[in-house]
Amino acid sequence: MARTKDFDEREVLSKAVCLFWHKGYNGTSMQELVDHLAISRSSLYDTYGDKHTLYLKALEFYQASSVGQMCDTVTNAASAKAAIQQLLRLVTRDLLNDEQNKGCFMVNAEVEVAAHDPEVKDIIRKNEQQIEDSFHKAIQLGQENGEIANKQDARALARFFLNTVKGIRVSAKSTTDKGLFKDIIETAMSVLG
Repeated sequence: MARTKDFDEREVLSKAVCLFWHKGYNGTSMQELVDHLAISRSSLYDTYGDKHTLYLKALEFYQASSVGQMCDTVTNAASAKAAIQQLLRLVTRDLLNDEQNKGCFMVNAEVEVAAHDPEVKDIIRKNEQQIEDSFHKAIQLGQENGEIANKQDARALARFFLNTVKGIRVSAKSTTDKGLFKDIIETAMSVLG
């Protein structure tokens, strides 16, 4: 008979995200995971196998929650331009509210691990594709209803906005200047006509 888990897996993944986000993959030891997650080493190994598998699960957990917010923003916005602006502000607000200036967990993973880890790279690509698709959906809607000019390809614009988000996420590691991010958002919005 299989043993039941004596911990909440969502809570453990949330704590793992926080630790990996703060210390990075390479800077986090198994002992720190055991201590921080408050589960036994055997439970950690039984559930996740190893640190790498836990890291992948933590990335997927983070990705699912953050992209869900973005999709909801696009779906519930009053207009296409409002959706795009809200997406940019959502990203910026979350980063500026982080007193530790950790940046974005996904961008950190991309810089630290993805270049030599195909599984992490796949999660990053999936995350970026979903963000791009959120922007693409809003831009297409705006172009169809005349709110956004049709002079540029919707997919190309979505990729531009994805890159803008990544730039914001990297910049937030070194600055909390709200004026800088306001300028970036206003300039990015100006390409929509």
